Amino acid sequence: MALSAFQSKAAVRPQKISPKAVVAPAKVSSKVRCSVKAQAKGKVNKVVLAYSGGLDTSIILKWLQDEYNCEVVTFTADLGQGEELEPARAKAEKMGVKSIFIDDLREEFVRDYVFPMFRANALYEGTYLLGTSIARPLIAKRQIEIAKQVGADAVSHGATGKGNDQVRFEVGYYSLKPDIKVIAPWREWDLLSRTKLIEYAEKNKIPVPQSKRGEPPFSMDANLLHISYEGNALEDPYVAPDESMFTRSVSPENAPDAPTTIEIEFEKGNPVAIDGVKLSPAALLTKLNEYGGKNGIGRVDLVESRFVGMKSRGVYETPGGTILAVAHRAIESITLDREEIHMKDDMTPRYAKLVYNGFWFSPERIALQSLVDKTQEFCTGAVKVKLYKGNVTVLGRKSPYSLYDKVIASFEDDKGLYNQADAGGFIKLQALRLRTLGINRHKLL
Repeated sequence: MALSAFQSKAAVRPQKISPKAVVAPAKVSSKVRCSVKAQAKGKVNKVVLAYSGGLDTSIILKWLQDEYNCEVVTFTADLGQGEELEPARAKAEKMGVKSIFIDDLREEFVRDYVFPMFRANALYEGTYLLGTSIARPLIAKRQIEIAKQVGADAVSHGATGKGNDQVRFEVGYYSLKPDIKVIAPWREWDLLSRTKLIEYAEKNKIPVPQSKRGEPPFSMDANLLHISYEGNALEDPYVAPDESMFTRSVSPENAPDAPTTIEIEFEKGNPVAIDGVKLSPAALLTKLNEYGGKNGIGRVDLVESRFVGMKSRGVYETPGGTILAVAHRAIESITLDREEIHMKDDMTPRYAKLVYNGFWFSPERIALQSLVDKTQEFCTGAVKVKLYKGNVTVLGRKSPYSLYDKVIASFEDDKGLYNQADAGGFIKLQALRLRTLGINRHKLL
């Protein structure tokens, strides 16, 4: 008997059932069981899955087919992670997927997500360059676009119920399509151990590479901006990571003994050329990654505060992004007014927090971006940096819009542009409140 929303269980009298009325349950086909499960979870006709082609998302693909009895559309994004993506197509086809999307999003990723974030000088908790965080809104956006294109009523991802990515994906989905249904398998299924995952894969004839049968030493996430390492062998924050883990950079100790010097050109806050050679956004970041990796630049080992409430230890390699962050601050130092710089420094933690927590499409992040971009109108010029054994050192900066006036700043004759006697009155006015405070409070002592 169905209960209304306002009817208590106590108000329903149990019916007496005769023993003769009890019959053995009939055998139920797997299709009927799937249909019953799907109805219990809410009917889904078609779902777009963020699919890497790896073991976990292959298991999710099969699980969605079984649990929801629906068509699964796979979407694989090329964000510069450095992996061959066509095997993902072959795996999806083998599992019966008819609609497969593999999109090269590298240029869009760097141009419309990485560069705007770097124009804001975003650093989460003063250290993290947000390499994983900034990739999620683009993946979410493209999933929603595909869902609209193919008429899907749901989207799904492989993020666990403990991390930040589930928030980033789903806040992005709902921002772009408020009525979309989201399926998060890690919050629904009971495959909560590596053993259960392997058993499920073997039962459903999903190939399990030998390297995946044991517990991996850490999890990785990569794109053109960075690669991250988390979990298992890295969970003790006092134990240093093994050198063999790193894939994008040599250790500073093993970097070349001779420094590398490069010049980066900026236009309105965006890097556009290296050593006079114009490059597309993705090509430029790729080149900076090469320079940084060879010189041991961009390694960070940190403990961050996750949005879901826990502390998490992560190790990151962001070689090109580290160079870019230093160079961008250098070009701003001569093209932005003092108060523009200080205002940006005040708002940078807020901007970084919005990106980290998954609020890329929020009105407040968009408003902050408009403010940031206004400050970048004259952020054009060139910065010369030295790369040496893990360090990025600014050697010089220049701009046609430079606010640096050598004559005024000089210790030599400034031709009357700066009257040093004016400083006395300026200092007295600045000190007035402190002098007043000191006089009045001393009376009370």
